[in-house]
Amino acid sequence: MQISLTPASAQHWTGDVLIAGICMGELQKQINAIQPIYAQSLIERLKAKNFSGKTNEIACFEILQGNTNKLILVGLGEANKLSINEFRNATALGARECVGNKGILGILFPWESCNSHEAGLAVLEACRLSLFKDLRFRSDPEVRKIPSEIVLIGLNESEEKNFGTFNPICSGVELARELVDSPANEITPTALATISTDLANEYDLEIKVLEKEDCLKRGMGAYLAVSQGSDLAPKFIHLTYHPKEEVKQRLVLVGKGLTFDSGGYNLKVGASQIDLMKFDMGGSATVLGTARAISEIRPKNIEVHFIIASCENMINGSAIHPGDIVKASNGKTIEINNTDAEGRLTLADALIYACELKPDAIVDLATLTGACIIALGDEIAGLWTNNDKLAEDLQLAANNAGEGIWRMPLHSNYKDGLKSLLADLKNTGPRSGGSITAALFLKEFISESIPWAHIDIAGTVWSEKGKGMDPAGATGYGVRTLINWIISQE
Repeated sequence: MQISLTPASAQHWTGDVLIAGICMGELQKQINAIQPIYAQSLIERLKAKNFSGKTNEIACFEILQGNTNKLILVGLGEANKLSINEFRNATALGARECVGNKGILGILFPWESCNSHEAGLAVLEACRLSLFKDLRFRSDPEVRKIPSEIVLIGLNESEEKNFGTFNPICSGVELARELVDSPANEITPTALATISTDLANEYDLEIKVLEKEDCLKRGMGAYLAVSQGSDLAPKFIHLTYHPKEEVKQRLVLVGKGLTFDSGGYNLKVGASQIDLMKFDMGGSATVLGTARAISEIRPKNIEVHFIIASCENMINGSAIHPGDIVKASNGKTIEINNTDAEGRLTLADALIYACELKPDAIVDLATLTGACIIALGDEIAGLWTNNDKLAEDLQLAANNAGEGIWRMPLHSNYKDGLKSLLADLKNTGPRSGGSITAALFLKEFISESIPWAHIDIAGTVWSEKGKGMDPAGATGYGVRTLINWIISQE
């Protein structure tokens, strides 16, 4: 999607559709600035609609004469309480009203009320991502008319250089959405490895794919135990972005890569929504989406590793049983008291592998626990970490991305719930505090000296009805947060 900036006022701008943000109490002034010819008529019609500029209000008008064909007014709320999130949400609301219109879309907001660079980037992302619709699996997909160019009105052209990350970031989010939306017969462990290889070839990344035999040699007993009930071979994927400059920071992202999770012999039933378990590779989708974007943005002095231990959790005569004991690649033994707590087993060996790279920080993302959804709902991911600085950096990165995240406790006493009579630990603890014991389980496979964070995206990976700039279905949560975090380490 093309972008441009213009310092011209709205009344002197020519395009197909105009989205304008309106603040409460400033209706008369702002309408006069946008459409002076029709100002009084528009104001009367807006008052008839009870439009006052409150948050989430919207009014659309077809313009028969003038510079634009369609005018979309969106409420921003009180002028003295404006934030970038108001811009982001208003843009998403207005952009959806653009469907059916091709050509040039102009967007006008009171940029002076926020940092214009941050606000402009948020608006651009919200516009493109809210117009996204996955039509790949339709036999006769609808022809969607959407704007091909966005113009930010009221910003100087010299600022355009500040928005170079816009298209790479959105492409990364869209890749993550498409991966999660894809059914399990489309996205298999082999398919993930192929997609990763294609990314490496296209965007100059290094790739290594460990086959089952390679993982056996490394003693990855926890990961391979999960895969043994499936007819599909596991694929352990390792992508690397190498900067051209001297490496001053080495970061590792680990994504849970269960392309389908039946629950194993602890079969998912009822409210567990087995039909949606294609999204159990949401962590790996976020990691690959981030890899796609980072390879284009090319941050300096930072080496980034992207790791996915991909497999299926299925049932056959070879599948793991509840009560089995397996050994991870660091020698720790694990009693599997629940085969549906499989993601943490794959992550255990992936995190051990990540630590061997001697990174400056590790972040893993996983659709790990229903307990996190109960605690935080579907708009906020849970964050567990052993490092306060890493927590602050990730929180700031998520805030700037408009993605909800909340730091949760790593309460050491809860580790008692993971004690096993026979093995070093069990893979699940008691029902209460389930997301905390899951994080404590992962922590057992992290070197104490390495800053590490675990982000549980079980609630945020999928949206039933869509909200803000997220469509119904896969959200691509976490890509923008991770990119912000990586760039901030330059």
